Amino acid sequence: MKGFEHMKNKFKKITVLLTALALVLTLGLGINASAKENKLTDEQISAIIDVETDSEKVTSPIIEVANEAKKSVVGVNNYKSQRSDYYGYGYGYFNVPRQSSERLAGTGSGVVVTEYGHVLTNNHVIKDSTRVTVSFEGEEYEAQVVASDATIDIAVLHAPGIKLPAVPLGDSDSLQIGEYAIVIGNPLGEQFERTVTVGFVSALGREVQDQVSDIYGRRATVKNQMIQVDAAINEGNSGGGMFNTLGQLQGIPSQKLVSADDPFSGFFGFSQSRASIDNIGMCIPINVAKPMLKNVLENYDSSQVVASTEKTPPPKLGVTITTLSAAMNQKLDGTLPNGAYVIKVEEDSPASDAGIKKGDIIVELDGKIINNTEQLSQTLAEIKEGSTVKLKVFRTKDTDDVARLNTIGDSEYIDLEVTLRVLGDMDM
Repeated sequence: MKGFEHMKNKFKKITVLLTALALVLTLGLGINASAKENKLTDEQISAIIDVETDSEKVTSPIIEVANEAKKSVVGVNNYKSQRSDYYGYGYGYFNVPRQSSERLAGTGSGVVVTEYGHVLTNNHVIKDSTRVTVSFEGEEYEAQVVASDATIDIAVLHAPGIKLPAVPLGDSDSLQIGEYAIVIGNPLGEQFERTVTVGFVSALGREVQDQVSDIYGRRATVKNQMIQVDAAINEGNSGGGMFNTLGQLQGIPSQKLVSADDPFSGFFGFSQSRASIDNIGMCIPINVAKPMLKNVLENYDSSQVVASTEKTPPPKLGVTITTLSAAMNQKLDGTLPNGAYVIKVEEDSPASDAGIKKGDIIVELDGKIINNTEQLSQTLAEIKEGSTVKLKVFRTKDTDDVARLNTIGDSEYIDLEVTLRVLGDMDM
């Protein structure tokens, strides 16, 4: 009896073990089946990954403007003659170079505004340049500064070699706070050319006070009414375009707030700030630039664009000149303009006939700003013998040697007329 009970219990244990094994096998098969059922198919993955965007269905008032307006935005390159191998003159305030080389001093942006190659930019972009070019898509073209005004920070260039579409001008008096501000330019140079940033018109008529120089380099304080925008503006955007959603040029980016303690700074220099300032930029209203552009177009003559290839000796004024050093102007607190300083006037020369005197600073010749002796030489080389040109000089009364002065007294700009002719061996 005991043997039977023993066998019965053993059989029960075997039955339980087999049942447990069967259950484990059943569960295992169920898990494997479930895993296969939950695995994503190639079609399911493709539905997530392999999708397309129909660009025609992506709408924005910005897209068309950005793609069209950027075709008219160019880089503006400011080249300066770099002097070397100096020797002294006079009282140590003058430096006369024996040799010079050219360097790229800075870059900015510009916008083509006529089919004839006229480009709007900022005056501070081309300030003190000895040569200016415009560039886009790896190409570079010579440009001439045909008008500029430091007080409104506007300059007009003419680059007849470029063949780019001209943007339409808007009416900045019709701007509204809250409308889109589409800014296009070359922040940091050609690496980021034709960059598009978008924001809103934040305010109108913002009064901005700044220390500038007049068109001849003499210091002045000016106040201008600006358009405030929050579109990203960086160094190199100066002179580019601020467009509305109609694609019209409504403003010219000029400055951005970089410090809570300091006022506005142009794009060739930034100040340090303890406060964090973001997206407060200023644009010059296009209506401010229109009178200058209109004057340029009224005096435009396409027949004068082709330069003469004749090799004839350039006419001269009959003066010996030099360029005032930065130290000299700093000594006089910036009260002298840039230009070509006259240290000698030849007798019976065009200069003496016109009334030019020793100590005069030649700042303009036939409408072209003269910043240094090289520019005067280049400008004279473009004029034919026998031509009568208009000359503007800065004259300090009661002295013919500003190197002896510690302060500038009575002074004025004087307009003269000079009839040029070929002379002997002299500076100009």
